[in-house]
Amino acid sequence: MSDDGQTRAVVPPTAPPALVERTRDLASLAGKHAADADRERRLHPDVVRAVAEAGFGRHFVPARWGGAEGTFTDLLAAVARVGEGCTSAAWVAALAATVPRMAAHLPRQGQAEIWSDGPDTLLVGALMPLGRAERSAGGWRLTGTWSYVSGVDFSDWALVCARTAQDGAEVPRYFALPREAYATRDTWFTVGMRGTGSNTLCVDDVYVPDHRVCTRAAVLDGECPDAPTTCARVPLKAVNGLSFAAPVLGAARALLAEWTRWAAPRIEATGGGDPRLADNALRHGVLARAAGEVDGAELLLDRTARAADGGVLDQLLTARGGRDCALAAELLLAAADRLFRAAGTAAQVEGSPFERGWRDVSAAVSHLVLRFEPAATAYAQAVLAARAEA
Repeated sequence: MSDDGQTRAVVPPTAPPALVERTRDLASLAGKHAADADRERRLHPDVVRAVAEAGFGRHFVPARWGGAEGTFTDLLAAVARVGEGCTSAAWVAALAATVPRMAAHLPRQGQAEIWSDGPDTLLVGALMPLGRAERSAGGWRLTGTWSYVSGVDFSDWALVCARTAQDGAEVPRYFALPREAYATRDTWFTVGMRGTGSNTLCVDDVYVPDHRVCTRAAVLDGECPDAPTTCARVPLKAVNGLSFAAPVLGAARALLAEWTRWAAPRIEATGGGDPRLADNALRHGVLARAAGEVDGAELLLDRTARAADGGVLDQLLTARGGRDCALAAELLLAAADRLFRAAGTAAQVEGSPFERGWRDVSAAVSHLVLRFEPAATAYAQAVLAARAEA
């Protein structure tokens, strides 16, 4: 049973205490500072420190560097729990785990540099090919500007994507940069998810050696032969949506719990649980539908995580993961909208228990990775390809 008295499909808390159990304190701390993070447009330093101490940064880091080589199922459970306290903190925590998994595709010398001080290095990502790199002796000269880099002000390293030329074709590559190689600009002024501090990262003609470079295609397709475990070899296309949908799952749970607390005395004051009363019938419907939407989203995300943990993903399962994450995001937005509207005008007052959560959910699900149309196209193409091969 959840705190709001409902039964829901809960992802079993099978992760080691370093990730799941310790997120209970992190969720509480993040919730305490959530309003400040929203106002200041960045997380409180204590929350960032707690994200590292809980083990998010090391979750997918190879064991050879002291990492946990964890699972997607555990990460989903942990991120969603943090999201119940603060969506922005959960977002940063999810990416703190996800970007190192991508960095595990770098040559081993580059990995050794990133994790030379231990596996809790805060590595942020600028994953769209917005920069440009030119070949130089033993490496590349990199220049570019990347917007929307969550948690960049607290970062130790960054993984950025840039366009390169190879044999007359354009090849996007990822480049790992230490903190002294890039600058930041304060540009994050948004409606929701303000606490992520997703400011702009700038690089001006920085040299990057080959051992800190890999192709974007290798990460997207999970081509990581040096990886000791399956987690690094999972195609990014299959699981990328988990990083962005898991915080929203936590936020929707929190909205549902808050709405239930808000609605319970009103239902009791208008005749207890008598469904014949119009107001109660409306509130019963809101509660049941929103809870069902949250449950449905959780089941989809859980299936995606478990499939990835299985380690064998063909084209169809990869496309299904993207589809399920996008569909889950739509369900969570529907639940948040339903609860927000049903709470009336009072929910729209700045500082109300609903207002920030609704803004965060609405902003988070607009992320490119969670858009349903491209995910639907990829899934349909995979289905038709599998049918043609049958």
